Amino acid sequence: MTEELITCELTCPTSPVDKKETFTGVKIEDMDFEQPIFSVLSDGVKEKEHQQAGDKSSFGGEVEANFPGGTATATDTESGIFSGELELCVEHETELDWFCGTEQKLICSHCAIVGPCHGHTVTRLVTRVTAVRNQLVDVCEKIQLQALRIEKFIEQTLTAKEQKLQAAASRAREQVLAQVSAAREALEEEEQRLLEEVQREEERVEQCLLTQRAHWSQALSSLSQTRSSLVHTLTHTPDTQLVTSVQEIAERVEEAEGVGEPVDTDQLNLNPACSDSKLLRGLWASAVLLGPNAYGSPYLKFDERTVSPLLSLSDNFCTLTFLHKKSRQSPPYDPARFDCWPNALGSLSMSSGTHSWVVDVGQSGAFKVGVCYSSLERKGSGNGARLGHNDQSWVLSHYDGDYSFCHAGKKVPLQVVRRPERIGLLLDWPSKTLLFYEPDSFAVVYSITHPFSGPLLPACAVTDRSITILH
Repeated sequence: MTEELITCELTCPTSPVDKKETFTGVKIEDMDFEQPIFSVLSDGVKEKEHQQAGDKSSFGGEVEANFPGGTATATDTESGIFSGELELCVEHETELDWFCGTEQKLICSHCAIVGPCHGHTVTRLVTRVTAVRNQLVDVCEKIQLQALRIEKFIEQTLTAKEQKLQAAASRAREQVLAQVSAAREALEEEEQRLLEEVQREEERVEQCLLTQRAHWSQALSSLSQTRSSLVHTLTHTPDTQLVTSVQEIAERVEEAEGVGEPVDTDQLNLNPACSDSKLLRGLWASAVLLGPNAYGSPYLKFDERTVSPLLSLSDNFCTLTFLHKKSRQSPPYDPARFDCWPNALGSLSMSSGTHSWVVDVGQSGAFKVGVCYSSLERKGSGNGARLGHNDQSWVLSHYDGDYSFCHAGKKVPLQVVRRPERIGLLLDWPSKTLLFYEPDSFAVVYSITHPFSGPLLPACAVTDRSITILH
């Protein structure tokens, strides 16, 4: 049989993965990889590709490849790949410089044109190797970025969590010890129970941090090993072995992708409830309010500059009375005065120590008592100046027989056994605790712990009858 010389015209693509090469009777498709190539690892490949493109452009952008009996102008060296001398086809005794995608094996040009792979999807070996290498470079980039994220999570997030844990545990201990000290011997069992609870919670979070650190350190090590292995494969594996190892490489990549991403959770934080106790809170309040050094505020009065025109203030500055429409008068303008809501603020600014005061609400059917920041809005009918409907105020509210705690527009319904005629307030600045209680029985009605960020003022509102600050 006489061999027929077939000449193909090939257009040199600017990128080995953007074009398709075809010749008579043969389908040639490149692998499609759209993801970016890691710059550091691909510099060598890109530089070779640019050189190759420059060389080809000097010949008008096209190169002629002669199959049996000819010499192809595109070489492995030009593609930037690491290769040895190509093997010869047993049947045709020509170089195995093509790859059959249908049968996943190396072939020569004769195999593709007149041989067993005629009509199959074939690709130049150079193009196939370049595509596989580009894919490996991209995978290595992803693994490195993931490793950096995990390393940052370990070094920054977990370390910061550990520091916050120690600070939170320290604050919890100080709060517990301060309250137990005020209650003395009656609180010894509660003290021990709470300290053990804080200790258990601290140990729990510490164990979570250690587990997270160990897990992600191991994951980081695994990713580093996988990446090193893939980089070694990329830079030291001959072309013929590289293209036949795709399955093995895919398994390594899948294993690396299974590591996952680190996530910060509440399990890594100390639960503040571990230092909370109704018994301790009630006994502590009683000890503070009934002890020899009771924290009363004998000089607390209402600041007349803040009193709304809907209210009247008594001569001793201690009683607020809601005014009916006919008896209202327009007071002189003052930027500190509430002009739409029936509010008034106390004259005592509190930013340290412990303070307590009692408000006589009598038979009033609608009132609010609590605290607020001095920056609370004073003008307008919006929620910015309405006690309990913004993040500047914390109040106990009574309206039409219902009691609730209000802050930032949210209401917490309160169960009150009997209607109190007096309501006491206790503000402990060191522990940032605000407590509402019933002075006759010293029963705690409601309490909160909040990180107050500025000085607080007593705040009141009334729309039925009168309320009075007692001394």
